[in-house]
Amino acid sequence: MSRAFVKEQDGEPEPLPDRPISSHPNIVTPEGLAQIDAQLVDLQARHAAALKATDRAALAAVARDLRYWRARRASAQLHKPAQTPSKVGFGTKVTILRDDGRRQTWRIVGEDEADPAQGTLSYVSPVARALMDKQVGDVVRAGPSDAEIVAIS
Repeated sequence: MSRAFVKEQDGEPEPLPDRPISSHPNIVTPEGLAQIDAQLVDLQARHAAALKATDRAALAAVARDLRYWRARRASAQLHKPAQTPSKVGFGTKVTILRDDGRRQTWRIVGEDEADPAQGTLSYVSPVARALMDKQVGDVVRAGPSDAEIVAIS
């Protein structure tokens, strides 16, 4: 049998592929920058624990995540939103009223801090793009229906 088809059993875990990094600018809110810093602190502690335990699989996973978050920290562009915004922009909170009467409120944030279930949308998401630079009273396409912007803060 050819050695080309035999997997070496040296105890080394398969290397994990790097996490993909967005091609969009890494714009972050002050809270988003703090989240990145907290991730790095946590990962450094996990890395030390994996080293102490000589857990190669955990080391590989933590190393991959450390590479990702260090790259995101290095490319972070801090953006502080206006105190009293008149238009929807990065860092603003916007409330829309849908045709069916539902009100939805989101804050427009960076990609790594976005969590729609928690009321934050990435600035590159389709809904956030539709809302950008709009004012109270403007009607936008938000998903499958139209919605009116009723508040910006």
